[in-house]
Amino acid sequence: MKSPRRCNILGVGVSAINMPQALQTVADWINERSPHYICVTPAHAVMDVYQDDDLCGIYNHSGLTTPDGMAIVWLLNWYGYSEVERVYGPDLLLAVCAQSVERGYRHYFYGAAPGVAQKLADALQNSFPGLQVVGVESPPFRALTPEEDAEAVTRIRSANPDFVWVGIGSPRQERWMCDHLELLEVPVLVGIGAAFDFLSGNKPQAPRWMQHCGLEWFFRLISEPRRLWRRYIRYPKFVVLAVLQRLGFISFLL
Repeated sequence: MKSPRRCNILGVGVSAINMPQALQTVADWINERSPHYICVTPAHAVMDVYQDDDLCGIYNHSGLTTPDGMAIVWLLNWYGYSEVERVYGPDLLLAVCAQSVERGYRHYFYGAAPGVAQKLADALQNSFPGLQVVGVESPPFRALTPEEDAEAVTRIRSANPDFVWVGIGSPRQERWMCDHLELLEVPVLVGIGAAFDFLSGNKPQAPRWMQHCGLEWFFRLISEPRRLWRRYIRYPKFVVLAVLQRLGFISFLL
């Protein structure tokens, strides 16, 4: 199977794909039973990677590093990848679920605050009757002990899912997926963070028009300013670095 092309954005190899290509890629992984993880990647994630060499390696060894934010999509279009579209975590989950009933895909939800993962699973099963959810758990918001981690691995492996949807916050979820990829032997791990809260109804989601205009960050900032201001204050720096890279004034290694 040919890997999707990647574009270097501040040293992060972002997959130049759209939603149909992402869906075909994960279907191929499931058919092969080969384990991969997906990093959905907005601009703030690129800035996390820009400051952390270990995290950069995690993103660049993913099966897919998808353009989750409109700023990333616009940059990829500027680089000449005209077919690229946003592959946003909540939309990816819904698109996979839409195919899952017919194809028999099995889902495990790992993350969010107590009760949220179950609300998410219930909402998805109501929207997609017959959807197979084979496990739901919300791990504590701390590092697990080796014993706790081994028990979680056993539970997930025993459930035999095709997808594990991970919502324990970025970059923690990306580190977790990389560390557990071979242990779990699950074809597809996807870090979808806030999608647990959005699709369960636990938190409001930005209107579509704001998403399409690249203003979702502003909606989230005014919704949770104390938690998110440090994330979004780095966006001007991202724009400057990305433009300088595109114009050839600076470069980054993959």
